[in-house]
Amino acid sequence: MSTAILKKIDALKAKIDGHRPLDTHMLKQIREYFRIGMAYSSNALEGNSLTETETKVVIEDGITIGGKPVRDHLEALGHSEAYDLLFRLAKGREITEANIKELHRLFYYRIDAKQAGKYRKHRVIITGTDFIPPAPGLIPELMKSFITDLPKARAEHHPVEFAAMVHKDLVTIHPFIDGNGRAARLLMNLALLQSGYPVAIIPPILRRDYLDTLNKTHKGDDGPFINFIAGVCYESAKEYLRLLEG
Repeated sequence: MSTAILKKIDALKAKIDGHRPLDTHMLKQIREYFRIGMAYSSNALEGNSLTETETKVVIEDGITIGGKPVRDHLEALGHSEAYDLLFRLAKGREITEANIKELHRLFYYRIDAKQAGKYRKHRVIITGTDFIPPAPGLIPELMKSFITDLPKARAEHHPVEFAAMVHKDLVTIHPFIDGNGRAARLLMNLALLQSGYPVAIIPPILRRDYLDTLNKTHKGDDGPFINFIAGVCYESAKEYLRLLEG
């Protein structure tokens, strides 16, 4: 991938780091800003009908939105809970299998408590692509290999590249019956936070580019997807700096 975009991201990160340590009030405000943005965008990418404002009302005020599906509300609340876990896990440098299962569990337990945080036992078909996820019996071993390889991958790649790769790898394994995309985006953001980068939000308007580049990874071409994620990280870092500098 192009190193130019990574240099731009690192320059923004350096400017953000220049404002640290942030006072508690500012840090809380920024964290809450991205909580809503991430929950809205990640859910909208999967067809959730809540607007960003409605997502904010559901999460912050606990108010239901008339005419909107119950599930859409539950997805917003679940994503918000998983978001809190990101920041607890970001204090360390390790990503474990238990971490991934817990991120999924928090997002999904209101929707299906029996499947939340559990690997799928059935085959799944993904619409809009010819990619066929691995058979259920292969998932435990694939996940163990994935986790084992993470420290080496982290050491060999720029943090943004690493974050894109963990996203791609989790989606490729597709370990859960549902919510794999959201789990992958949460995991990507955990990787970014652990390396001191801001969270990255994929705007729903970029859904087609996101899915197109992700589908190319299933055919062995990771470059476009990594570049796409780098672009998203750059825009999110710009937004973070804008909030800091008012």
